[in-house]
Amino acid sequence: MRPFAFLPAVALTLAATLASAHEFWIDPQAYQVAPGEQIVAGLRVGQNFQGSSYSYFPSNFTRFDIVTGQDVTPVTGRMGDIPALNMAAPGNGLAVIVHETTDNRLTYSNWQTFVDFVTHKAFPGVLETHQARGLPETGFAETYRRYAKALIAVGDGAGSDRRLGLETEIVAGANPYTDDMTAGMPVQVFYQDAPHADAQLEVFDRAPGGAVNVLALTLDAQGRAVVPVAPGHVYLLDAVVLRSTGNDDPTKGPVWHSLWAALTFALPD
Repeated sequence: MRPFAFLPAVALTLAATLASAHEFWIDPQAYQVAPGEQIVAGLRVGQNFQGSSYSYFPSNFTRFDIVTGQDVTPVTGRMGDIPALNMAAPGNGLAVIVHETTDNRLTYSNWQTFVDFVTHKAFPGVLETHQARGLPETGFAETYRRYAKALIAVGDGAGSDRRLGLETEIVAGANPYTDDMTAGMPVQVFYQDAPHADAQLEVFDRAPGGAVNVLALTLDAQGRAVVPVAPGHVYLLDAVVLRSTGNDDPTKGPVWHSLWAALTFALPD
């Protein structure tokens, strides 16, 4: 595995009460399984590692795969299955589950909701841009798409994460099941084939007892950061892009589009 070189990240602790956005993540029932054993994982939307589980509906996603090395196995299931993923583990090694949703849409009926979202996810200049575009404070729409990954160790769990062609994507620079995590988990975030420089990476850290700590890291110029980790903990990483749709007339369609990248993994005890 090639090592990543990282610059220090700036971190601050976020109180859970400040969370105003709903994350989407892949939620495995077990992060370590034996070869041939079932990989069972839900698709969740919520906050602070708590949220509703979504069904297996192919019309709601454009991609749902299990990637082991160079092998890609499409996730199959029955319409309406919960959990959405329940398949025998293909092969031995590090399995990367990858899921891309279709576009969804929301309409803002309250300006403060948009302000809270923009502030929480650290989008500098967006509120000023919104006003400069002559957009209203209510009645405007945003579309959004989710790009989620999860790391699961099958058997020995050997292998590494890699870029899988998502428009925005979090890539793990080490294997949490086989590598020394004493110095933290190195990650790199990409957006449209380039590092997502200077953006916010939000970290949700769930301890064995269930308590969740939330941390925000600032990615460096190469879109990199090192996430502090501890044995027995489960992690959800979240990075969001917000961009204009190019439409400045809310009556003709959405005016903003957000792209959400997520990565879940666990550290063995």
